[in-house]
Amino acid sequence: MSKNDNMLAILWMLNSGTKITAKQIAERLEINIRTVYRYIDSLCASGVPIVSDAGQNGGYSLLNDFINAPLFFDVDEQKAILHAAVFAKEAGYPFNEALSRATEKLKMYSNREQKRIVDRHLTGFEVISREIDSSVKPKLVEIERAVANEYSVEIEYRTSHEEESRQRIIDPYGVIYWNNKWYTIGFCHLRNEIRSFRAERILQINRTQMTFKRPEAFSAKKFFLQNLLPDLANKDRVVSVVIRGRAEALDDLSIHWFLGHYLKERTPNQAVFLLEERVMNGYVPNFLLSYGRAIEIIEPENLKKRLADIALELMEYYQN
Repeated sequence: MSKNDNMLAILWMLNSGTKITAKQIAERLEINIRTVYRYIDSLCASGVPIVSDAGQNGGYSLLNDFINAPLFFDVDEQKAILHAAVFAKEAGYPFNEALSRATEKLKMYSNREQKRIVDRHLTGFEVISREIDSSVKPKLVEIERAVANEYSVEIEYRTSHEEESRQRIIDPYGVIYWNNKWYTIGFCHLRNEIRSFRAERILQINRTQMTFKRPEAFSAKKFFLQNLLPDLANKDRVVSVVIRGRAEALDDLSIHWFLGHYLKERTPNQAVFLLEERVMNGYVPNFLLSYGRAIEIIEPENLKKRLADIALELMEYYQN
C-alpha cells in the first residue's frame, strides 16, 4: 500500500479504542517497524493526538475526544455503503475492482465490534440481477471517461432493427442504468441529434481527438425518461383504457414501469389508464395478453379486438 494508505490504516487501528504496539502495526501492515515510527511521527505532526504509553502494557492509542469525533464511518454508514456496493456489483458496475478495494479497506479499518455487526447485517443480504455481458464493462469504462473528460468517441453500433452495424461518432453526455440495462446518452454526429445508445449494442469503441462541451443544463436522466414516457399534455388522441380483474394483476399493472406512469384511477377491482392512442395500439396489447384471464379489457372496443386478433394469430401460428 502507499504511504497515505498505511497512515490511514494506522489511524483506523488506533481508533479501535484499544492500545496497539508498533510491532503489531508492523506485522498487520507487513512493513518495517522503523517505518511505523516514522508514520506515527507524521500523524502527530499533522495534529493527531496519539498517546504513547511505555512499559509492559504500553502501546499507542488516541485521545477519547478524538475517537468520538465524526471522522470515521459509524456502523450504520458502513452498512449502507457495503449494501450499496452489493447493488452496484450486481448491476454490472464497470469499476468493480476499485469498488472491491474500497470495501475491503472499509472492512479492514473497522474495529472488531464494528466488523462483527456489519458482517451480521451483510449475511443474507443479496441482490439478483440480470447477467451482464462481460464485454460491456470495458466499454462503459471508456464511455464514463469520455463523459468526464468531454472527448468524442467513435462507436460501431447495431440498432434493434438493423442487421448491419454502423460507425458513428458521439459526444457522450451521460451514462444511465435502467431496467437492468446500461445506456449512454449523447449527441450523435451521424443523426445530428441527441440520442440514447444501449451499451450491449456497442460492438467497438475508440477514443478520438475531438472534444466537446457538455450543455450545462442537460440531464441525461430527464432526456431518457422524456423519450421513454411521453408527455400527454400536447397529444390530440388520448384514450381511456379501463381494465377489470384480479387485485394482484391490477396491482402489477399499476406499478408497471410504463403503465404505472399513466394510471388515472384505481379501485379494488378496476384500473383506469390514460394512454396515447398510438402507444395503446402498439406496445400495450402484446403486454396485456400475458395476463390471460386475470384481467378483462372493459374499454375501448378496439383494444379488446386487438387482443383477440393477436390471440387468434398465435393460435393459427401454433396450429400450423
